Amino acid sequence: MTSFFSNPVVKKLITFKKTSPTASEAEEKWTEKAVKGLTKKLKGKGSSSLEDLEKALASQDKHSPCVIIPRNLDGRLQVSQRKGLPHVIYCRIWRWPDLTNHHQLRSADTCSNGFNAKKDVICVNPYHYDRIIAPADVPPVLVPRNHGETLPPHSDVPLPDDLSASGVPANADLPMDLNELFSFSEVGSPTFSDDNEMLDTSDELTVDVESSFSDDINSVASPVSNGDTNGHTTMTPNIDLADVEPVSYAEPAFWCSVSYYELSSRVGETFHASQPSLTIDGFTDPSNSERFCLGLLSNINRNPVVENTRRHIGKGLRLYYIGGDVYAECLSASAAFVQSPNCNQRYGWQPATVCKIPPGCNLKIFNNQEFAAMLAQSVTQGFEAVYQLTKMCTIRMSFVKGWGTDYRRQTVTSTPCWIEIYLNGPLQWLDKVLTQMGSPRVPCSSIS
Repeated sequence: MTSFFSNPVVKKLITFKKTSPTASEAEEKWTEKAVKGLTKKLKGKGSSSLEDLEKALASQDKHSPCVIIPRNLDGRLQVSQRKGLPHVIYCRIWRWPDLTNHHQLRSADTCSNGFNAKKDVICVNPYHYDRIIAPADVPPVLVPRNHGETLPPHSDVPLPDDLSASGVPANADLPMDLNELFSFSEVGSPTFSDDNEMLDTSDELTVDVESSFSDDINSVASPVSNGDTNGHTTMTPNIDLADVEPVSYAEPAFWCSVSYYELSSRVGETFHASQPSLTIDGFTDPSNSERFCLGLLSNINRNPVVENTRRHIGKGLRLYYIGGDVYAECLSASAAFVQSPNCNQRYGWQPATVCKIPPGCNLKIFNNQEFAAMLAQSVTQGFEAVYQLTKMCTIRMSFVKGWGTDYRRQTVTSTPCWIEIYLNGPLQWLDKVLTQMGSPRVPCSSIS
């Protein structure tokens, strides 16, 4: 094979290459050209970039220096008639041969010149990027090419009911054998309280000051394993594939965004989560990529009830993002409360059900496979049905104080401390599907 190994620098850098078992000879040649082109860009008087790259590859050290090259107008790099994003090219060569696109990468905290920083230079140190674990086996949704069309129904997956029905719904009736109901992550020792509440999400603020805290845990469930997503599919039978466009799920740089509220007021800036594990606690350490500390946030309108509740947040809760699924674990000595329409849909509860998560327990609060099945089903029913699924992508959680029919606080905006979690991947997927579908047949109106 013809190679550029006559250049000792290229020869040495090639030795660090991760070999793909399916790589062809043409691919190997292209890789060598890409490495040779990079060495030319990194050469310069007084520059140590080549040495820094070699040390980074040898040590596999995230704390190694940035290795930067100029950013082209479109951000892409051309190597032998093929264009690609430079950080993707070199991460594929030196770390992940199966890497397919930039959605699977995010800059490490140690890097200030990552691709998403949108500077005039781009860091191509492969150890300054982390691999995002994409949801497993989420097939694309088939969307009509022509605006305004709908596909014939193809699934029995039920769509969520309206979340804004008037009045506060009654409590959910749970079966006697809770072991048949729940499926949890492998994190911690999962249990669940049957002390459920319902919420009308359209209700406005109802201030109700309550200083006492007495939320009893009435019953417990053991973890079980089930295949609750098996059998869901987003494929549509008997459809001419020439008339539809597959719209695939793509992993965003930040899998969720978290806003913190005290009563009806948002406090502080929205936190954007890039790491698969996020702790939200009441302490005063500076926040980082894996931790959102609420203790440092100030609010001049904070009342004594909010202040007292904040003292009980303690270790708070932890969110896990594992293969497209989201789990919530209560780390605090006080219970957490969650309203997840996706979780409620899975168990056949009313969409606004509020679940109590006792200390040390966890619950799966979002399943991407189930969401994909509902999205495929909603496409058959039109633009408005798809748009309604945006409610599935927002999760509300309160600390210490619960809300609903069993509590004096009827709405989440009456709880002293709570958060709203926006799932960016599903929301962006919905946006792409809605864009492909085009405008709804019936114009949107504020008059119902």
